[in-house]
Amino acid sequence: MPLDWSLVGTGDSDALIRPRDIYAALPNRPWPYLRFEQGEVLDKWFDGRRDDRDVVIKQNTGGGKTVVGLLIAQSTLNEGIGKAAYLAPDNYLVKRVREEADRLGLATVDDPFDAAFRAQEAILVTNFHKLINGKSVFGVVGDDREVIDLGAVVVDDAHAALSTTEDQFRLRVPSNHDAYEKLLTIFATDLQDQSANAWAEIQAKDPTALVRIPFWSWADQHARVLEALLPHRYDEGFKFVWPLIADVLHLCTATVTSRALEIRPPCPPISKIPAFNRAKRRVYLTATLADDSTLVTDLDADPTLVSRPITPGSAADLGDRMILAPVALNPELDDTAVRMMARQFADGDRDGDGIPDAKPINVIVLVPSDKAAEAWKDYADKTHWVSQLDEGVKELKAKHVGLVVLVNKYDGVDLPHDACRLLILDGVPRPMDAVERREAIALADSPSRVAREVQRIEQGMGRGVRDSEDYCAVLLLGTRLGVATHDPRHLSLFSPATQAQLRLSRDIAKQIKGEGLAAVRQALRACLGPMPQWMERSRRALAEVRYAETGIVRPEAVALRQAFDLAATGRSSAAADRIQLAINDVDDDALRGWLREQKAAYLHLTDASTAQRVLNDAIAQNPFVLRPVAGVSPTQIKAAAVQSRAAAEFLASQYSDGISLVLGVRALLEEIIWGDEDRTDDAERAWEQLGRHLGFVSTRPEKLYGTGPDNLWALSSARYAVTELKTGCTTDTIAKKDLDQLGGSVRWQNKQDAAVQALPVMVHPSRICSAKGTPVPGMRVVTPEKFSLLKQAAIQYAVALADGAGRWMDEQAVAIQLAQGKLTAGQLFETYSDTAQASTSK
Repeated sequence: MPLDWSLVGTGDSDALIRPRDIYAALPNRPWPYLRFEQGEVLDKWFDGRRDDRDVVIKQNTGGGKTVVGLLIAQSTLNEGIGKAAYLAPDNYLVKRVREEADRLGLATVDDPFDAAFRAQEAILVTNFHKLINGKSVFGVVGDDREVIDLGAVVVDDAHAALSTTEDQFRLRVPSNHDAYEKLLTIFATDLQDQSANAWAEIQAKDPTALVRIPFWSWADQHARVLEALLPHRYDEGFKFVWPLIADVLHLCTATVTSRALEIRPPCPPISKIPAFNRAKRRVYLTATLADDSTLVTDLDADPTLVSRPITPGSAADLGDRMILAPVALNPELDDTAVRMMARQFADGDRDGDGIPDAKPINVIVLVPSDKAAEAWKDYADKTHWVSQLDEGVKELKAKHVGLVVLVNKYDGVDLPHDACRLLILDGVPRPMDAVERREAIALADSPSRVAREVQRIEQGMGRGVRDSEDYCAVLLLGTRLGVATHDPRHLSLFSPATQAQLRLSRDIAKQIKGEGLAAVRQALRACLGPMPQWMERSRRALAEVRYAETGIVRPEAVALRQAFDLAATGRSSAAADRIQLAINDVDDDALRGWLREQKAAYLHLTDASTAQRVLNDAIAQNPFVLRPVAGVSPTQIKAAAVQSRAAAEFLASQYSDGISLVLGVRALLEEIIWGDEDRTDDAERAWEQLGRHLGFVSTRPEKLYGTGPDNLWALSSARYAVTELKTGCTTDTIAKKDLDQLGGSVRWQNKQDAAVQALPVMVHPSRICSAKGTPVPGMRVVTPEKFSLLKQAAIQYAVALADGAGRWMDEQAVAIQLAQGKLTAGQLFETYSDTAQASTSK
């Protein structure tokens, strides 16, 4: 008679709920035991934190977070707490998670209506979008769907989930949509009052122009805004967002560009998704979230709980990485030469003599955009976009492919062992939506923005090392990434293990500083050999590294979340008061001004006149916030008494060592990109900073006052450079509208101070003026050729000053280098610009 196994062992005990025990009982577990770090984290969660609603679990990339998350979900099911959902950033990662669960022998489904999920017999694995959207199958407050209550929500790659959350709560009205023109008609006067120049650029379809609709106009015209938007609430681009923001529309920030009008609340009203909002357990898995504040602002996580992450006792659960930034080693190293070297390493030619001398390796290059991928087309064997990742990664894991470029995929890709031995980051994604771009202007170097950049860099660097036995060399291409490995503000935000690896790599870098690519090859060979000496030192560097015991939750982030929740429930005065408490504790003027703008927006709903006074205070601290109804009178700037003294004082305030100086100057010059219309804002800011590095008082009147030139340099007490930057243009002549704009800016400056001579300057790819336009008298043009010479001179200026103890702080040394490079007020534009040429065509 056959045995009936259904009768065996069913009444002895309750279901296993300790994750370690669940794993031990799996009949087909892939490893005899959990990794030490995995077991450690799971025990900490189970014994001390499993009843906490919000829990952050931090482990190094490749530390086995997926297994941890799945076992927590299974524990929740076994305990009878409720249904469990595991949320991945995208469908590619959903598939990877389910494959991992299959290896473990854990039951999963990907359909929220699957009976096994509903009966708490299987973990739902799906993408974050499925839960967070205005038509969520889990239910949305105000619709007629049944709410699917959840016992546990495990959010994998929490940093990516945060980006998704912001997108899902942003309504984008494209410029070709009927509502776009209706809204622009309503707010045309307000937009012109904020910035006449930006309004004209929006009308001219300039993709870089943006203006925020003043909060007072947006709130006061709420009925007309509803009238314009409501008929489209079921449109394809609206229906997934409208239900989430409709109730807080009057609180939203509305920003206009030539491509769209973007509407976004100060914080996502995540309570609109009751399945997430009421989940008994919310677990956030992350390797790279240095600043946990966004979990509070975006997901309304409890700041007290978020600030107590669960981590392994040791942060040594990471493979060996040598991380080098070629430009930080030698500013003369050319990116093209580095690309050629990468190609040679892929072919097994590590000496660069054209003869393979080692095993060929897979070289992976991460780039942020199609444009960046173009630079690699002559070196790459394959280029993959997100839609092709599945097959591409399988191929890399299976064999030698060569040099492979991955476009805009900095997270969620596992490339263990031979799938990736040399990883190259060639840039990081930049802020793209209108709200982020405006914030980037107002808070250019704020801690939150630096933290976000570091997070993306660390995500990317983690692709090539997936466990403690793995190894990979990492090259960071470009000066911006070089700065991140040297600047203390950036370094402090990397994970403890990455900081240790960066320190160790710096010991290598010091030995090869100033050398050519041959020295870089030698260092890479030590890592890729791998040489025993490198392996021993690498593992020793990680051995005693510990995770930070507390997470970073910025007080102003907590205030913004709490203030929004108050305003969303009609308590706008209390919301303003809450932000004021945060302002009292903030030292940074730019951030204080930014927070005051939000305080004024809430205050306007109950006290419009006081709100305007608050906004006046805000603009005094941060000139890039909204301008009050009464406007802002331009402040006359005055040239520095001595250019070299002003330059030395500025450099001393910005740089603590020579390497930082060289990297800083190179980084700002690399922001001036020709032929990329999306980068002109970056170019304008870089031009402003260049002026300050050279000792000029430098401002951006158009951004400050909504009128005037893109940039104004006070060259001397009697001569100012009035500059319009058109680096995004691709035309072979200077258009009439650009000539007219420069002429208008000269007139604006003459109106401010008629005693000062205005030197008209255009930064443009051509010095030839359109036949339809008239050159501005005395006009100079900085062309790409002239800018290249200026760039070389500015870098040489920095290099010369960096070569010696504190020379960049010495007025006399700075004066010598300014004169040497022809960068003085009297020489600069005569040397690095051409006279404008009238068109000879008829």
